[in-house]
Amino acid sequence: MILGLDISTSITGFTVLDDSGDVLVCDYINLKKLNGVFEKARMVEQELQKLFLQHKINQVWIEESLQMFSSGMSSAKTLATLTKFNGIVSWIAWEKFEITPEYIAAVSARKEIGLTVPKGKRGKDVVMEHMLDKESWFKVDYGRTGKIKPHFYDMADSFVIAKAGFLRCMKQKN
Repeated sequence: MILGLDISTSITGFTVLDDSGDVLVCDYINLKKLNGVFEKARMVEQELQKLFLQHKINQVWIEESLQMFSSGMSSAKTLATLTKFNGIVSWIAWEKFEITPEYIAAVSARKEIGLTVPKGKRGKDVVMEHMLDKESWFKVDYGRTGKIKPHFYDMADSFVIAKAGFLRCMKQKN
């Protein structure tokens, strides 16, 4: 079974796929109300412990943390915090499952599952369109303003990471 993680300090998405690539779990951990990376890491650790007890995870795939700035995106401080948190959660996953995580960039993961982001569109929006159009099991809730609730984007991203990891493994077997 494969665990895919989309790690963030506000919401961490996770997906578990069975050995056939079918979704067993696709959910999220809300970290917004917690203070500091260590309190947030403890919450992620508790959730990963539940997955450890419920599923025989034999691969962990994690979205690679951002390595550079994009216009209008994160500051150096934010990137440093995200990288630190990614490292902490990677360690927790390694410790829980005794598996060295594999890392994949979001762009590479999307490409692996056949998604390309047209110029001018946000990757998260393209992923969400794909999920709503092609993954019948994936259902979302909408907020008061009619927008998709934010955690569904993290869940969708974790699915893309897990599915890309699954496809890479299938290619290696063949």
